[in-house]
Amino acid sequence: MEKKPQHIAIILDGNRSWAKAKGMPATDGHKYGAKVLEDISKYANEIGIKYLTVYAFSTENWKRSKQEVNLLMSLFESYLDNYSKEALKENIKVNIIGTRQGLSKKLIEKIDKCESITKHCTGLNMNIALNYGSREELVNAMKNIATYIKLEKMDIEDISEECITNNLYTSHMPDPDLVIRTSGQQRLSNFLMWQVAYAEFLFLDKHWPDFGKEDLDSAIAEYSRRNRKYGV
Repeated sequence: MEKKPQHIAIILDGNRSWAKAKGMPATDGHKYGAKVLEDISKYANEIGIKYLTVYAFSTENWKRSKQEVNLLMSLFESYLDNYSKEALKENIKVNIIGTRQGLSKKLIEKIDKCESITKHCTGLNMNIALNYGSREELVNAMKNIATYIKLEKMDIEDISEECITNNLYTSHMPDPDLVIRTSGQQRLSNFLMWQVAYAEFLFLDKHWPDFGKEDLDSAIAEYSRRNRKYGV
């Protein structure tokens, strides 16, 4: 635990598979996964992790059945209501990253309320990637930069890695040190592709609802044993 990561990113995979294995509907897996996320965020805050970014709903997830998507959106609404109160008590600042296009007015209001309630918290920065896609994020960054050039607020020569980074949803935080993906899959799935260029990766053969505090401890311990190399 000597080299504790400052920023951990987690791809929350396996809610549906976990539920299916137990003969439960997929929505039960998502509900249980949401409770696990709440517990893990509290624990990350307790042990001094400064940033936790989780992949909750991707832009590709809209392709799922309409019934499941509607239930997920309803779950997000109730989750943000409850979590904002818990986060405030735990001094956790909540940020929702991703595009709001396609989200309901009610969900956007819940997002704004949750971020507003916790904006002055100084503990863990809890970033929930909701309706997020890394390629779309990069496209939006390019559009922002192109607009600045068109308005003569910057020159083409000013485009740099720092410039691109400053136009991403995550511009206010350091890049992830450690990326964890549960459920045995070994891919990024369009998650933080620019930001994790030099991150360490850990793939766990365990569904997200089964992920516990001891798993986070083990992941951090594994990270501390690694010799990080940048650009090699």
